[in-house]
Amino acid sequence: MKSVFIAYDQAQHENVLAVLSRSNVRGYTLLEQVQGCGTKTGDPHLGSHAWPTMNSAIITMVEDDVVAPLMERLRKIDEDNQMLGLRAFVWNIEQSI
Repeated sequence: MKSVFIAYDQAQHENVLAVLSRSNVRGYTLLEQVQGCGTKTGDPHLGSHAWPTMNSAIITMVEDDVVAPLMERLRKIDEDNQMLGLRAFVWNIEQSI
């Protein structure tokens, strides 16, 4: 199993949920308001007067064969909307209950 962590501009929420649905990813945990600043490009999302936008994040556990198509769909969202910023990371899951 793998864990996929997705951080994205809140404006992308419906697109990210659609990708999860198309990828047959049913279970996830949504962190509705998270702050952040990208390492290379884009504006900070801090919920402040100077930087008012916010991010959301989703973490999900998926079978190994789901990862590649899911990441490719997420990559497409990011390429189509580069200024909004979307990042996804994959970790190995050692155990689950």
